[in-house]
Amino acid sequence: MAAAGATGEDLKNELTCAICLDLFKDPVILKCGHNFCRFCICMHWDENGADFGYQCPQCRAVFNSRTFTKNYLVQNLVAKLDCLGSCPKPSKPVKLDGKCEQHGDELKLYCRADKRRICVVCRASRAHRHHDVAPVPEVISDMKKELKLRLRELFWQKSQCVKVVTADECTKADVRLKKRRLKEKIEEDVGALVQFLLDERDSLLESLDTEEVATMAVIDDNLKIGQTEAAAAEKVIADIHNHISGETSFENLAETFNKVVHLTPYTDLEPVNCQTDFTDFSGPFQLIMWKKMMHVLHTMPQNLTLDPDTAHHNLLISDFDTKVEEGHLRNQEPDLPGCFNRFCGVLATAQYSSGQHYWEVDVKDKGVWYLGVTTEGSNRKGFVSLTPSAGYWSLCLQDRLYANGEDGRITVADYWNSPRVGVYLDYDNGRLSFYDAVTMKRLYMFDTCFEEPVIPFFSPGKYDPGSRMQICHYY
Repeated sequence: MAAAGATGEDLKNELTCAICLDLFKDPVILKCGHNFCRFCICMHWDENGADFGYQCPQCRAVFNSRTFTKNYLVQNLVAKLDCLGSCPKPSKPVKLDGKCEQHGDELKLYCRADKRRICVVCRASRAHRHHDVAPVPEVISDMKKELKLRLRELFWQKSQCVKVVTADECTKADVRLKKRRLKEKIEEDVGALVQFLLDERDSLLESLDTEEVATMAVIDDNLKIGQTEAAAAEKVIADIHNHISGETSFENLAETFNKVVHLTPYTDLEPVNCQTDFTDFSGPFQLIMWKKMMHVLHTMPQNLTLDPDTAHHNLLISDFDTKVEEGHLRNQEPDLPGCFNRFCGVLATAQYSSGQHYWEVDVKDKGVWYLGVTTEGSNRKGFVSLTPSAGYWSLCLQDRLYANGEDGRITVADYWNSPRVGVYLDYDNGRLSFYDAVTMKRLYMFDTCFEEPVIPFFSPGKYDPGSRMQICHYY
């Protein structure tokens, strides 16, 4: 009988849902082989979402979709177990260990106030008369119910932790992937510049060596001729000294005399007159390399020009359409559809709908300015809202350096003294960045999505006559 009871208890455990801890109701089986109540598994998947797939609460197996099958075998076993449980059975007394040390009776009651078991005599005593006391079997049943509820909460808490851990692991992997890609890009871009400089250095050194070899060859040829002529002259000088100071025959003297008298001196020999200071290699190498490097950059500075047809009538455009400053009202100017009539702004002639672009603006000694990009169809009449929703992404200087955000100005810096601002547009990735063009420190970046072509815009502000802003050209 004990074995049969144990078997029945094991069967009940096997037919218990791991989520609600009750017998299966409308049981379903997952592909991994685990069974759950249909309602319980659907509720679990609803609470935990499907961001990382549908998981089995027991083995964490992941499914791409909600897939389960009704388990008729388990349903029939649950029905039979319910039938057996509905049959009247003789109640079994709860086995209680120990007796009351004071009265010797069994500890059949539990005092919730003192959190300990007591006997019937203790219950009637003054110490427990007003306490909350219940039979031990009832307390055990209540404790099991409470533990079941707590187990469900812990199970939900665990699933939430698993969800967070899974999300963090994905984020961690994503950070590593982005870092690896950026590392590869840095190595590729910087490596290309380094390789360019190394190639240029090798080319210069090779040209220097070639010029040296050519110059040395001319000098060596002249040296050889000079040394040969000097040796010949030295021999004749020695013969003359021998004939003058020593005894010699008339025939030898006459031979030497005729040779020396009719000897033609080598008058064409002169020192080599060649450039030995390598003037072709005396220029500013860093500047030369920088100018050459401009043409190998993926993103090189753009030589923008201003579009006078878009300028406010108070603005003066000069220096081959690169400089803008506040001036007097320009009369007899038509109000063109694309020009600003209230905001003192002007557009560039360039328009971008893809790619990466960079330009720099000279704002030296300028107290007020605005610059950035605007969409092709943005408003230029009347009041202009310099917000992204209105098609304007910009940086401005008015006492402080600001970025014009959607909800107002965003302080970028309390003080500004750099003479140039750099603007970097990455159209495809929806990013517009502003830099201090001297230190190349990024000041601010807009992260957005451009839905139409954008055009650089500039404004020297109002009531600041005499100061100007100018687009920098580098080639």
